[in-house]
Amino acid sequence: MRFQIVGTPVRGEWIELDTAWQEVVSRHNLDDASLSLLGQLTGASLLLAATLKHQGSLTAQIVGDGPISLIVVECIANGAFRSTSKLSEKHPMPANPTVDVATLVNPGGKGRFAITLDPREEGQSAYQGIVPLEGNSVARLLERYMFRSEQLPTRLWLAADKQKVAGLLLQRLPLTGGTATSTDTDAWPRLQKLADTLEPAEMLDSAGQTMLHRLFWQENTGPLERRPMRFECACSRDKVIAMLQMLGKDEIDSIVEEQGKVSVNCEYCNTPYEFDNVDAAGLFQPTAVDGTDTRQ
Repeated sequence: MRFQIVGTPVRGEWIELDTAWQEVVSRHNLDDASLSLLGQLTGASLLLAATLKHQGSLTAQIVGDGPISLIVVECIANGAFRSTSKLSEKHPMPANPTVDVATLVNPGGKGRFAITLDPREEGQSAYQGIVPLEGNSVARLLERYMFRSEQLPTRLWLAADKQKVAGLLLQRLPLTGGTATSTDTDAWPRLQKLADTLEPAEMLDSAGQTMLHRLFWQENTGPLERRPMRFECACSRDKVIAMLQMLGKDEIDSIVEEQGKVSVNCEYCNTPYEFDNVDAAGLFQPTAVDGTDTRQ
């Protein structure tokens, strides 16, 4: 839900995912702390993607040297998203993990955060910004990234568990220019202070419109612009075939000889793709002159 605090240079967004997020949870075997981090980055990425002026995609990626080695969220401008997280084989999860970016992702201080914007429009190329992991939470990490890249003061409040993801974004716009013209110079600190009263438990327990009314009941948020979000994975058997062909025939033959088949699971949706020895051999069958695929 998008909104503009009328008469102030502050815009906002609220996101809540339930069914779509539970679809992600059902496809990954992750502990509570890992799911919470994945959910928070999912919510934050969708909030940022909603600000895009193009019809492409935004991909947020955290790479670290801790028990969680990778978190990736891909958001499409049409509201589709997919998320995944990968645990390290070298660093076991703490016995009682907390939702702490420094501990779970960046204990060695060498972690990186990247956002890739792909307009997917003719004549426009993709852009990637990479920064060190600065901050002990997903919200602080994204805030610092936004200030560096967009020079727009941005604040985020995020919460996630197995059932729901909830998040609030506030962004200060220029006092003049565009659609915002305001002399309310106190608005930005005032609205931040109100939002700082949010607790993760109430964000997860209450509906977004209820939360916005509780927070900003003395403000005029104007009409809420609603937009649906959904889990959607772009994997397919054809894409897996193309990936296997890139590995080459010798590599595929070696896997089949050792395992009897080639098995690939999508890291986002966990869909299995299997190729027995006949399928594997067919990957490298020549294509007819007329373009017809001759594989059986």
